[in-house]
Amino acid sequence: MADDMLKVGIDGAIATLTMNRPAKRNAMCDELMELIDGFFRAPPEGVRVVILTGTEGHYCSGLDLSEHVSRDAEGTMRHSRNWHRVMETIRYSGLPVISAMFGAVIGGGLEMACATHVRIAEPSTVFQLPEGMRGIFVGGGATVHVGRIIGADRMCEMMLTGRKFGAEEGFMLGLTHYTVGEGEAMPLARKLAAKIAKNATLSNYMMIQAISRIDDMSRSDGLFAESLCAAVSQTSPDAEEGLKAFLEKRAPVFR
Repeated sequence: MADDMLKVGIDGAIATLTMNRPAKRNAMCDELMELIDGFFRAPPEGVRVVILTGTEGHYCSGLDLSEHVSRDAEGTMRHSRNWHRVMETIRYSGLPVISAMFGAVIGGGLEMACATHVRIAEPSTVFQLPEGMRGIFVGGGATVHVGRIIGADRMCEMMLTGRKFGAEEGFMLGLTHYTVGEGEAMPLARKLAAKIAKNATLSNYMMIQAISRIDDMSRSDGLFAESLCAAVSQTSPDAEEGLKAFLEKRAPVFR
C-alpha cells in the first residue's frame, strides 16, 4: 500500500518520516513524493521538528528509473516543477527538518537532503549526481539546492564524471553538517531535534523562511529584510521570556 512507503512516527514535538522502499534503496516514486508532500502541507498539531530518513541502509537513491513514465517535453517539465514545489514545501514549511543519512544519497535523494536544514551522515553515506551517466539532467532542484552549497563548478564536474563523495568529503563540501559513526545518525538527529524543539517557534520559523531568501537578495535588500526579522522577533513575548530566563539563570519556556 502507498501509505507503507512512508512511515510516520510522532514522539512529542518530534516527527520522524522514514522512506520505506527497501527493495528500491528507498528510490523516489510519485506516490512517495505525494506522501511526503502531504505531511508537510498539513503536519500533525504539536510537531515542531521533523527527522527525515530511510530504511535498511539507505537514505534515498533518487528517482526510481524502473518506474519511468514516458513523457513529452511539457509533461517532463510539469513533473520537474512538481518536484520543485515539494522540495520548496520541505524547505519552507516552517518546520526545521533534519536528514539522518546513510547509504545512498543519490540524485533526487541528494536534492531532497539539500532541501532540509540539518544533515547528518554516517560512514556508509554516498553522495552522487549520476544523471550524466543516464543521459539526463537533474530536475528536482539540484542546480539550486546542491549547486549553491558546493558551487556550480563542482556540481558540473560531479555530474559530468558521476563522481561519488563519502561522508568526510561531503562534510568538507557542505553536503552534510555532521559526520558520525555507524548507527549514530538517528541518535544525534533525535538529540538535535529535541534541542531545536525547545527554541521559540517564531525564531525557528524566521530562520527557515528568511536566511536562504536573504542569500538571494542584494546586499542592501538583505540587510533591510534582516532588520525586519529582528524587529518582529525581538519584540515578541518569546524574546521577553528569553531575556528574563537569561537574567534569572534558567532555561526559557517559550510558547
